[in-house]
Amino acid sequence: MPVPTLRLGLNLGYWVGGNDASNLPLASLAEELGYSAVWVSEAYGSDAVTLMSWIAARTSRIDVGSAVLQIPARSPAMTAMTAATLDTLSGGRLRLGLGVSGPQVSEGWHGVRFASPLGRTREYVDLVRRALGREPLAYQGRHFTLPLPDGPGKALALTIRPPRERIPVYLAALGPKNLELTGEIADGWLPVFFSPDHAAQQLRPLRAGLAKSGRTLAGFDIAPGVPLVTGPDWRTCARRVRGYAALYLGGMGGREDNHYTRLAERMGFGAEARAVQERFLAGDYPGAMAAVPLAFLDATSLLGPRERIAERMTAFAEAGATTLNLMPVGPGLPGPDRASDALRVAVEAAELAGVLAPATTCDAARPPGTRQAHA
Repeated sequence: MPVPTLRLGLNLGYWVGGNDASNLPLASLAEELGYSAVWVSEAYGSDAVTLMSWIAARTSRIDVGSAVLQIPARSPAMTAMTAATLDTLSGGRLRLGLGVSGPQVSEGWHGVRFASPLGRTREYVDLVRRALGREPLAYQGRHFTLPLPDGPGKALALTIRPPRERIPVYLAALGPKNLELTGEIADGWLPVFFSPDHAAQQLRPLRAGLAKSGRTLAGFDIAPGVPLVTGPDWRTCARRVRGYAALYLGGMGGREDNHYTRLAERMGFGAEARAVQERFLAGDYPGAMAAVPLAFLDATSLLGPRERIAERMTAFAEAGATTLNLMPVGPGLPGPDRASDALRVAVEAAELAGVLAPATTCDAARPPGTRQAHA
């Protein structure tokens, strides 16, 4: 049986720490190497839209994605306006990743209640799609009502026409119910801490959601963010990912509402994840980093020399991943030069494994003359 294929993407993450302005030109290198997309994130520092615009203006073929735009930060109409504008200016290269963020950011930074994240996401995506379809926004939902009743508002329609009839929407999802919703309403999934050894349990609710919408995994993009550190010894490489993993397992939420800790528990790392969290919340950041299990880092990252990375890429492809969004991350991370080398090694590894796909997910939806180039 032939090995499934996948595409390579670059996830630049947040524009802070190791991913500062000097790393943004990596997007041009990724385009040159044939990567399918470059993604950026936002939390409560830099915003993703500005970075996506910067990257789109300096590239011509590679897709530009948000991983993710925060749902509580923008109205659905504003997200539709932004998506239509970026897709038009980039020649049909936008991938619209959305996520509800977490309760600390949603309520503490944006002043938006975190309650009912599934219901809000469903209505939000529905409204974004309606707006991008240039429908007048008349909507009576549980979480959104347009126009507001008893006021001067009108059901307005988007005044510009994006180059594509359907801009692909991705959702960041962790729990089973959110995964089912993702399969039902989205075009792709942006997982974090995706492990080939534990993928089957996550794919079950995703498949259930796809079945609700009359679809299968065929054509659905599973695009995990995967830490990448290259070097002769994978255990040494793993040290660079400890800070990233400790931050998510320990600090992304409170003691009882950290969705990443719960994900690690479902993967069989419950006791270890709780130990990371306890140390992180106590301010013992070195202790939290040290407590991250090596097996967890190896299961969710690409570490070591080219040959080992090739083997792991095969495992990711066989587990259902269709795009690997590579993240050169971690304390003491290599600067742009070493990150560039890592991106090249990843292409070599994918070619060595025979898993590099010849086309991108979004090519079928891209206007004529804007097809992707590939390695």
